[in-house]
Amino acid sequence: MSTVRVEADKDSGVAVVTLERPERLNAIDLQMVRELTGVWRALRFDDCVRAVVLTGSGERAFCTGIDRDVVVPQPSSPYMLDDPLLAVGPKANDLWKPVVAAVRGMACGGAFYLLGESEFVVADPTAVFFDPHTTYGMVSAYESMLMAARMPYGEVARMTLMGTAERLSARRAHEIGLVSEVTEEGGALAAAVRCAAVIADCPPDGVQGTVRALWAAKEAARAQAFAQAPHLIALGSLPAARQAELFRGRGRTEPRIR
Repeated sequence: MSTVRVEADKDSGVAVVTLERPERLNAIDLQMVRELTGVWRALRFDDCVRAVVLTGSGERAFCTGIDRDVVVPQPSSPYMLDDPLLAVGPKANDLWKPVVAAVRGMACGGAFYLLGESEFVVADPTAVFFDPHTTYGMVSAYESMLMAARMPYGEVARMTLMGTAERLSARRAHEIGLVSEVTEEGGALAAAVRCAAVIADCPPDGVQGTVRALWAAKEAARAQAFAQAPHLIALGSLPAARQAELFRGRGRTEPRIR
């Protein structure tokens, strides 16, 4: 079964890309990596689509990052890292059509690869954002680097270092600029589609050039940061077996939402 659904409205010029693993909280497996890569690259050639909305299926989560059951063999060197999530975003696949993210429920960990490559984020009041890496003995590198381009340093630091103990509410995410709009409950997708339709109605060359210019403004800093990520992750993260042990033994204390 497909893990990504694409619905394109030729009249409005908007395509809605939906992560379709609600039973796994839209966690990303290797099939979804391949399908997302294919979707972004196909949209480069579809001139009827001029703007994209990215969302998750179901009410519980936009995306909870990489599926814990995914096994990715790694080289022994701390300077080399195989990270399949580096290929899941639109910018990583050379798509410069604007992408608006619509978030309902949880968005955490590897979801930030997708949010970090979206132009802006619309959320409903159920949306919460958090980064579980440190709780389970992992370095948050790519995720925190991408969020550092969207949030004040102190907010990124608090979110990544507090791990699963805290979650960032939609209200707080809006206050700090991670989220551009908080809708009524269940309204994030419709609001994102409305925004995308306005953008799609503009001449596409100017829109795509603007997207590319905005990305260029932060691309150099991102590339330099990303170059440090592989050995930071390799040197600072616990062995996979110990990470899994911490994950299995995690407490059931409700996280604080701020």
